[in-house]
Amino acid sequence: AEPGYAELCTQHIKDISGWDIVQAENLIEATHDTSSMVAYSASMKMVAIRLSKICNDLRLIASGPRTGLAEIKLPPKQPGSSIMPGKVNPVIPEVVNQVCFKVIGNDLTVTMASEAAQLELNVMEPVLVQSIIESSTWLTRAFDTLRTECIDGIIANEDHCRFMVEHSIGIVTALKPFIGYANSTEIAQEALATGGSVYQLVLDKKLLTKEQLEKILDPKHMIRPSKVVF
Repeated sequence: AEPGYAELCTQHIKDISGWDIVQAENLIEATHDTSSMVAYSASMKMVAIRLSKICNDLRLIASGPRTGLAEIKLPPKQPGSSIMPGKVNPVIPEVVNQVCFKVIGNDLTVTMASEAAQLELNVMEPVLVQSIIESSTWLTRAFDTLRTECIDGIIANEDHCRFMVEHSIGIVTALKPFIGYANSTEIAQEALATGGSVYQLVLDKKLLTKEQLEKILDPKHMIRPSKVVF
């Protein structure tokens, strides 16, 4: 090529993309070394793993309405299940899960394509670049879709969540410093045997007042280290 051709191409790509692109210092090395693209793909894979886990959580805590956790309601995006009329499937988290699976798979393709270089040439760059562009495009759209079609419309089932907390035997752990180990054990065993709530049993036995219980079980005291003072 004519002298200055590489510099001219670099500047032209920089102008049309708006990115701060610089020419590689060693053009021979850059011909076969695709480690920067491997690192970029790996970063997208890590993002996809975290995003997929978020979707898993949404599907689980929205499960129900009667035999699941049902802590939240997802926006209904289809008339019903193919086999269960009226059932609202978590279709948006499901489709984002599948996008994440594709991104994770594309990362393996990028890895293998990068490894396939020979001497000063890598003829596998087409599938490597295609996989990266596809992952970047799909992941960007998946984020937008999850936010606009799902996250923004989530409704918390507050009454049900409160019922589950009040009927959880596990909350006796938070009460132990105030009612003692022996009372906590007795309350837990009775709640398990009778199906009653720890909350109501503590009130019935006059171990704490309603105001004290509300303060102890305040979410801000339950989710981080704190000291409850009456």
